[in-house]
Amino acid sequence: MASVSIKDLRKSYDGKQDVLAGLNLDIEDGEFCVLVGPSGCGKSTLLRMLCGLESITGGDLIIGDRVVNHLPPAQRGIAMVFQSYALYPHMNVYKNMAFGLKIAGADKASIDARIRHAAGILKIDHLLDRLPRELSGGQRQRVAIGRAIVRKPKLFLFDEPLSNLDAALRVQTRLEIAKLHRQLAATIVYVTHDQVEAMTLGDKIVVMHDGRIQQTGTPLALYQHPQNLFVAGFIGSPKMNLMPGKVTAIGAQAMSVELDGGWSVQANVAAGGVHAGDTVTVGLRAEHIQENGLASETFNGMVNVVEHLGEANYIYVTLDSGQELVVRGDGNNTVHVGDHVGLSASSSAFHVFDAGGHALQRLRPGNLVSSRQAA
Repeated sequence: MASVSIKDLRKSYDGKQDVLAGLNLDIEDGEFCVLVGPSGCGKSTLLRMLCGLESITGGDLIIGDRVVNHLPPAQRGIAMVFQSYALYPHMNVYKNMAFGLKIAGADKASIDARIRHAAGILKIDHLLDRLPRELSGGQRQRVAIGRAIVRKPKLFLFDEPLSNLDAALRVQTRLEIAKLHRQLAATIVYVTHDQVEAMTLGDKIVVMHDGRIQQTGTPLALYQHPQNLFVAGFIGSPKMNLMPGKVTAIGAQAMSVELDGGWSVQANVAAGGVHAGDTVTVGLRAEHIQENGLASETFNGMVNVVEHLGEANYIYVTLDSGQELVVRGDGNNTVHVGDHVGLSASSSAFHVFDAGGHALQRLRPGNLVSSRQAA
């Protein structure tokens, strides 16, 4: 396997506006790196540049110890798994997996050994004589992955490989890809728009937006410490609740923020250049909000929708101020649509973002400090 280093990488189609604007990223040998972001953010363009299907406008791509900017795909030591499977319909599974090796001039014994080893790992050894049309979507995707494995590449590239599968198959195949990574100790770059896939698969997640990297880190780091409003709203399902507010006071360990509707909260964050009177955005995860069932407590609102998931439910509440909040509740509670509820949260649960959308540093946990301003 090999590491990947991306230095000041740029891509422009018209010579004027960059589709990718000076990206810098290091992927360690054996790391599972997920590129995630909305459609049009540049993640697939970056993947195509890695594999040699897109030219580079500026900067360097380094795989292992080689700059590969001008190397054709066949010389980069990569294997790519496409969204559309790209299997030869007239060839059975064995021949589909063998085709690339035959073109490369591998001998029959080596080809056979590699195919049977990969088929065993992916549990498709009983399908080797079948044609693609005789396979399910999940089986076809495993064949496409097997075709990549037999090449023994330095780098695996996955371009939204699960998007054509139904929900159940997506979960199953996601688990198989995670197991495969552990078995092969492979370096993988994986593109998806699904942040749940990113959170469950990646050692490292790279969040992209408008051709730029917004934040890079472990799944937990991105979830607990988003660096800006885009990452806060993108990572997590449901996404973080975001509420506009104005700073009213700043202390050594907490900042007081008045929200729309007259609610005042204290957040354990450092000022970071923010002053009293400044406009900010307050963030709060659904699982950090307690539903007290009392209209006189903290935030007051009315339940609009309840999504029952079994072990939990998501309660959609409209506050008296008109602000919408999503609360993760116990699946056994008895809240109903139309109920008036009171909500509360700890000062350590709040995130605060300045007027430019940048996160303020969160400090050590504190006490419950959310209260209604005096009239």
